[in-house]
Amino acid sequence: MTSTERPALSFCDIAKSYGATCAVDGVSLEIPRGQFVALVGASGSGKSTLLKTVNRLVEPSSGRVLFDEPYVAEMPLPSLRRRIGYVFQSIGLFPHMSVAENIAIGPRLAGERLASGRIDELLELVELPSEMAGRMPDALSGGQRQRVGVARALAGSPELLLMDEPFGALDPVTRDALGERVRALHAELGLTTILVTHDMAEALLLADRVLVMDAGRIVADELPEALVAGEGGEIAQSLVAVPRHQAERLKELSK
Repeated sequence: MTSTERPALSFCDIAKSYGATCAVDGVSLEIPRGQFVALVGASGSGKSTLLKTVNRLVEPSSGRVLFDEPYVAEMPLPSLRRRIGYVFQSIGLFPHMSVAENIAIGPRLAGERLASGRIDELLELVELPSEMAGRMPDALSGGQRQRVGVARALAGSPELLLMDEPFGALDPVTRDALGERVRALHAELGLTTILVTHDMAEALLLADRVLVMDAGRIVADELPEALVAGEGGEIAQSLVAVPRHQAERLKELSK
């Protein structure tokens, strides 16, 4: 990012408490336009809460989020969310709607209608055949449903893609394939992407930058290669140790 270019997203001393529990504790950081960021941490570290302050699913107790300079709290909610794609952990497809209707729901709620050609285009982006448009969610596999979830998130041509543990319920092969496709779409569509995950291997393989959270704070902000080289501190390295140990065990099996 050049000195004159605005960041895509800025968190300014964001805090969020639920009663006596502090979920996010004074987070400040900037995310440049076009970056793919992974937000990693143990359960309860605050990563999903921080992510949701961007599209105002969570309102911070204090601090402000800036999206391309305006404060998100001062933007009309429909126009804010029109510019942000959001992929849920639980997929969240409406069971009584077809694939096409699920993909088109965001624009429809904004008073717009997607052309059938646009539905086909979105299905192609997530590597699903166009004939799936008429199917119901219960006729799809878990991986196919999550691909529809990604297509739905992209339906409004967003600038920013937020993903909250999107691959957690998928089998390893499907998870790996969909992760690679999302990374490719990030580049193809010129997105800025934030991926929340508890899987450090996934973060290292997909992201340009890895943010590690613990007890509501960012405790490491590193490039993947720096984390692999041992940087980032004790908490970050405890997360890196898991895929490293798995790789070492696999290496032992091959001897």
